[in-house]
Parts: sequence; structure tokens; C-alpha cells
Amino acid sequence: MDIATIIGILVAFGLVVSAIGGGISSFIDPPSMLIVIGGTVGVLLVGYPLKTALSVIGIVMKTFLYKVDSGSEVIAKLVELAQTVRKDGILALESEVGDIDNKFMAKGLQMAIDGQEPSVIEDILYKEMDKVAERHAIGAEMFTSLGTYAPSMGMIGTLVGLVLMLQNMSDPSSIGPSMSIALLTTFYGALMANILFLPMSGKLKNRSKQEMLVHEIILVGVQSLVIGENPRIMEQKLLGYLPPKERKSSFD
Repeated sequence: MDIATIIGILVAFGLVVSAIGGGISSFIDPPSMLIVIGGTVGVLLVGYPLKTALSVIGIVMKTFLYKVDSGSEVIAKLVELAQTVRKDGILALESEVGDIDNKFMAKGLQMAIDGQEPSVIEDILYKEMDKVAERHAIGAEMFTSLGTYAPSMGMIGTLVGLVLMLQNMSDPSSIGPSMSIALLTTFYGALMANILFLPMSGKLKNRSKQEMLVHEIILVGVQSLVIGENPRIMEQKLLGYLPPKERKSSFD
């Protein structure tokens, strides 16, 4: 569970609601919500294939629940495996693979056990990294697009409200509801874009970078296992991927 995402959304919406105060009911307008929310979903379906657009639900869940492995934990595990290889040989990892949750690491280790050359392992794992990064980019791009669509639909709603108001200037009772649509659609669009969609896009991009870094560490670590590199040397090589404050040796 990503506590930061939940806290951020609650704080942002909470501050907006607290600024509104007791007049919250004045900011609830079903026609305005229909224009912005419905219109944004509709435009997303126009811009992306149905399967891709529907995946947005799962991507939203990932912003709350997805956990990226820690680089330091991955390095510690690779060093542990390197010590096993140094003592009992590469085939000793056969019993370890089933207990590894990280599928990317498990795949790399299985190739190492099967006797693949480091260059072959590098080629296969880099291709997988490219595909993972591509999928991540599509998810982040969708939220960036939603962050563009929502304010745009808000502006369309504003124009609808203004047209309705100008058409009924002779009827004072119709001016209020029309102005409500005109202003609230812009409000809803800006709220959705700047509190939900654009920040989620940024978080997805950040997580993708973190995951690619961990995958890079795993790739280099598996290659070191294949060539039987000294665990201390391998650790120093892998620690170079981490910021100085996160570098902790297993041999201290």
C-alpha cells in the first residue's frame, strides 16, 4: 500500500473542501459532473483501443498497491546467491529459484542455471526491460492524456453553460443554473487533472524508473553469477547503482 498517494489525495481534497466550508452542496452539480467525467471517459475511449483504455482501472490500483523492490534488498539477495554459487556451483541455485518473488530475477537465474552465456542473458533481459518500460510508458501517457482531457471537457461545459445563459437572459431563474454549469465544469476538470491524473502520471513514471534500475541491478548481478565473480567484487559493482546513503555492504 502506497501511503503517500492516499495521504496526498486526502490532503489535497481535504484542503479544497475546507476552503469551501459549509457551502459544499453548492459545488455538487450532476449535469456538470456528467459533462466532465463522462466526456473525459468518452474521449479516452476515442484516443486509445478499448482494451488499453479499460486497463486504466488496474493502473489506478497500481498507484495505491504496487510495490517496487528495494535496490539494497535485491543486491543483498544477489550477494547471498553469489556466495552459494562460489561454494556449491551455479546448479545449487536450482533450489533457490522457486522461493524468489521477483519474476525478473527468477527468469535471469533460471537462464544462468540452464547454462546460457552472459551475452544471451543480457540480450533477453534487456528486451524484456524494454517491453516493461513500454507498458509503463503507455500507462503514464494515459494519465497525462486524462489530465489534458478533463480541463478541456471542463471548458466545453463552461461554453455550454454560457450559451444556455445567453439564450435565456430574459428568464432570470435560468441564469443561476446555467452559470453553475459554466463554472463548475471548469472546477471539476481542474480538480481531476491536478489532484488525480497528472500526479498519478508522475508517480507511474517515477516507479518505472525505480523498477528499471532494479532490473538493471539484477541483470548485472546475474551476469556476475554466471562468470563466478567474487561476491565482494560483485557487491561493490552493484552498490554503485545506489545513492551513497543507501549503500550498505553485507560483509561489514
